[in-house]
Amino acid sequence: MNFTDLQLIEPIAKAIEAQGYTNPTPIQEKSIPEILKGRDFLGCAQTGTGKTAAFAIPILQNLSQNKVKNNHIKALILTPTRELAIQIEENIKAYGKHLPLKHLVIFGGVKQGNQETALRRGVDILVATPGRLLDFIAQGIISLKNLEIFVLDEADRMLDMGFVHDVKRIIKLLPQRRQTLFFSATMPSEIQKLADSILNNPVKVEVTPVSSTAETIKQSVYFVEKENKLNLLTHILKNDIADSVLVFARTKHGADKIARKLQHDGVSTEAIHGNKSQNARQNALNNFKSGKTRVLVATDIAARGIDIDELKFVINFELSDVSETYVHRIGRTGRAGAEGNSISFVDGLDLLNLKNTEKLIGMKIPVIKNHPFHTDDLVALKRDSNNKPTSAGSDKPRTPRSNSPRPGGNNKKRSSEAGPSMGFKKPKNKNFTRKK
Repeated sequence: MNFTDLQLIEPIAKAIEAQGYTNPTPIQEKSIPEILKGRDFLGCAQTGTGKTAAFAIPILQNLSQNKVKNNHIKALILTPTRELAIQIEENIKAYGKHLPLKHLVIFGGVKQGNQETALRRGVDILVATPGRLLDFIAQGIISLKNLEIFVLDEADRMLDMGFVHDVKRIIKLLPQRRQTLFFSATMPSEIQKLADSILNNPVKVEVTPVSSTAETIKQSVYFVEKENKLNLLTHILKNDIADSVLVFARTKHGADKIARKLQHDGVSTEAIHGNKSQNARQNALNNFKSGKTRVLVATDIAARGIDIDELKFVINFELSDVSETYVHRIGRTGRAGAEGNSISFVDGLDLLNLKNTEKLIGMKIPVIKNHPFHTDDLVALKRDSNNKPTSAGSDKPRTPRSNSPRPGGNNKKRSSEAGPSMGFKKPKNKNFTRKK
C-alpha cells in the first residue's frame, strides 16, 4: 500500500511527501482509515512502529474538515514524558504545516507563562503530560468540555511511572461523546481494564509484540567485569565505532559518571535524565541530533520519545531489570527498516537480566569475545545458569543492585528516578517493621 491509497487530503499528502514517506507502516495502514471514520481505536504497538503518524495524520485531517471553528481544544494527546510530548508535537507540526490548525505542547519542569499565553490564544490540538495538564485545569486555564478526540499514548509507560491515577482523573473530565484512541506497547491487566473502561467498540490492532526486536538490528553481548565497563566503552568508541552512539544507564548518577569519564577521555558526551532541567535536556538532545555531541547518555525515563534519524548504535551499559525495556531501548536504532546495532555490557550481576531478556525475545544474543576486557569466567557462569532448572517465579526481575543493602554501610533508602516497576510492593500491614 502507498500513502496515496489512504485518501488523505492534499495538504497532508504534500507534507508527508516532504517528509520522505511513501509506504505506510503496518500500524499506519490499519489505523488511519478507521480513525478517519471516527472509530475508537486500540493499538498494541511498540516504539519505532510509526504509531505517532498513525494517530496524528487522521486527527489533522478530521479536524481540518470540521466546520466548527473556535478556540476550544478539540484534540488532546496525553503522553508520559516531556521528550515524547515534544516529539509528538514536532511531528504534528510537520504533518500539518499546510493546515490552519493550531497546536501546542505543555509539560512541567518549566515556567508556565509562555504555555499559558499560547493556551489563552486558542489551541486546536494539545499535547500534554499529566501533571502540567492537571495544574492548568485546576487553575481554570484549560477546559476539556468541548474535546472531540482523546489520545492516550504509551499507556503501559503511564502505569510504570505511576501516572495511572492522574490519567483516570483526567478521563473523568472528558465529555462522554468523543473519539478515543488508545496506544500501548504491552497490555498488562490494569491497562486492559483501563482500555475497556474508556473505549466504545474499538477497532483493535496488534503490531509487532513487545517481545520481538527488529530483524534489522544486529544484537551483541560483551562480557566484562563491572570495574572495566567504563574502559571498555572508551575502547569501543575510539577503536570500533566512528558514529554517534546512544548509551543507556540504569541511574542518574551512573549517567553522569559515564559522561564525565568519556569527556575526560576526549569523547564529546552529554547526559540526560530526570534531574536535568528541560532546557538542558532539550539542548543535549539537539546537540546529539545535529552531531555536535557524539555520545548521549540517557536513563530510561529520559529516553522515551528520542527519535533520531539513522542512529546506528545503542549501547546498554547495564541491562534493565525489566526485560521489555531492552526492546524499547534498542528500538531507538534500526527504525523504519534501517540497519542498526545494539551492544550490551554484561557483568556478573547482569547475568539474570540477560537470561530473562533472551527468554523474552526468543533468541540467544551472540557474545563478542574479541575485546581486551573479555572474561571467560562470565561465559562459564552464564552456561551454568542456563543449565540449572528454572523454579517458579525465577524469571522475575532481581532486586536492583542500587538498592541492595551494604554490610556496614549507610542503608537509608536512596531517592531514585521514576521508571519501570522494579517489583517492589509496599507491605499491606501499616505496622510492618523491617527486621534488623
